[in-house]
Amino acid sequence: MDGVLTILLAGGKGTRLDPLTRDRAKPAVPFGGMYRIVDFALSNCINSRLFNILALTQYKSLSLEHHIAQGWGRFFHSEFGQWMTVASPQQRISEDWYQGTADAVYQNLYSVQMSRADMILVLAADHVYKMDYREILTFHRGHGGPATVATLRLPVGEAARQFGVVEVDAGGQVTGFQEKPKHPSHIPGDRANCLASMGIYVFSTRFLIDELKRNAESSDHGHDFGQHILPKILGRERIHAFPFSARGAGKQLYWRDVGTIDAFYQANMDLLADPPGLDLYDKSWPFYSFQPSFPPPRVAVVPEPPGRPPGGARNNIFANGTVAAGWSRGSVIGFDCRIEAGAIVEDSILFNRVSVGKGAEVRRAILDKSVKVLPGARVGCNPEEDRARGFVLSDSGVTCVGKDVVVR
Repeated sequence: MDGVLTILLAGGKGTRLDPLTRDRAKPAVPFGGMYRIVDFALSNCINSRLFNILALTQYKSLSLEHHIAQGWGRFFHSEFGQWMTVASPQQRISEDWYQGTADAVYQNLYSVQMSRADMILVLAADHVYKMDYREILTFHRGHGGPATVATLRLPVGEAARQFGVVEVDAGGQVTGFQEKPKHPSHIPGDRANCLASMGIYVFSTRFLIDELKRNAESSDHGHDFGQHILPKILGRERIHAFPFSARGAGKQLYWRDVGTIDAFYQANMDLLADPPGLDLYDKSWPFYSFQPSFPPPRVAVVPEPPGRPPGGARNNIFANGTVAAGWSRGSVIGFDCRIEAGAIVEDSILFNRVSVGKGAEVRRAILDKSVKVLPGARVGCNPEEDRARGFVLSDSGVTCVGKDVVVR
């Protein structure tokens, strides 16, 4: 895709994912045993043949930048005009940090202009999904307008208070934006569904530069694309809504905003379904990441503990380096973990280097990196006990333990 600059917005704090984001940016949070959240947008870029990428980082970016440097440089070859640059705030225009998604791009106008691209694809780095970006780029070129917004069809009740909603006319042209409305506007001719914004935009470069300068010079305090830039364009320029589909990106439509503990937990559990909500094994659309050099996982075949409720077999994911001698079901286990004999891990997510001691129990929990559950200890079995120990409990009752904690 010549003439396209991809800007990856990877500076989000992710405060609703606390404690998983206390020491890392949201795009750097581990996902699916062996990935980071940022890997999904980057894999979509590689599969879409987009090889000019400017990744904008900001908050607690060390582990994110380290991960990108280790795992992603191999895909870009400068001799073929390919590059990926990771840029923290350069302060070329002001001494401020990024004040919003649009301001992040505005502060990097030098890089935008130097790219000489004629289209700018703006992506969020904190969603889990498959998407062939060539579809939206072709759509943008075809309608001839200066801006395109990617949208996802959702039931009105599901989108209410959760997503920004795009209002359109019968021809798919945008007529309005609603920020997490209580009563979303429905699609013309379809009262049950609405169009949620995916936080993915395509702009004609010259137009975007002019709009960002106009926004920066205005007296308004807002500098986000969805809330401030695009609504002001309505009425004087044509903005079109791109309907997201699974065409070109494997066999299924999948997109999740993993911005809360419950959403993050459910997206991981989707990987274990039959068939999986997001198929990591679909060879037509592979996902890439940095792979540390660990031996293959070793998983013991352990009889089911007595007294378990009926429910049949459920899947697990084990990353390399893990040794599991205990019993596990419905869990996602990261790199270099240890589950000792007699331990139980069920419906849980373990990040790298977690250890679960003999006779310990972990249920409906997320354990961050290097957590140690000592022999006989319990996590996720008693909500009041977990709260008393300072652990975070989600709205649905998932227990979340921050990194390096020793659970006694």
